[in-house]
Amino acid sequence: MAVTAEEGVLGSDAPLFVLPGVDGGRHALADLAGERGTVVAFICNHCPYVVAVIDRLVRDARDLAPLGVATIAICSNDARAYPDDSFENMKTFAERHGFTFPYLHDENQDVARAFGAVCTPDLFGYDGGLKLRYRGRIDASRREPGSADLRRDLFEAMREVAKSGRGPAEQFSSMGCSIKWRDGH
Repeated sequence: MAVTAEEGVLGSDAPLFVLPGVDGGRHALADLAGERGTVVAFICNHCPYVVAVIDRLVRDARDLAPLGVATIAICSNDARAYPDDSFENMKTFAERHGFTFPYLHDENQDVARAFGAVCTPDLFGYDGGLKLRYRGRIDASRREPGSADLRRDLFEAMREVAKSGRGPAEQFSSMGCSIKWRDGH
């Protein structure tokens, strides 16, 4: 289990990338970014922490889109060691959960390293200029989904970013399974 650390990264620029998506296309951050903000979510298909919140991420992405906030999901896990996270299984996972946003494959793990991602889920919320304003959790759920009335930390943070360009003063770290790095990382 890993907990993200947000110190020292707020205000930093989003690392640029181009990655293949489950839709068969190649996608650049610059083309996917929202006018008022962008969520970059490092997830995978098998982690119980992701499984517990994936439908909430889909809900938040849907609710943030009209505010000008785009959502992008990226899987960086080593699929050779964790076949549940293969590109083919990513397609099935996205379809099963009704993703309305790109699900991208970071096979060589360079994008996860550039972002400093450490766990799944690990969430990065950027303003319209792609400056980091939020690094935190979707809500207080852990390995099991929390109650339906949990505060929507990601949604509220990104609504504030879309409105003011600033993230919340109080941010709660994500918790999840560590990214499954290839040998040598």
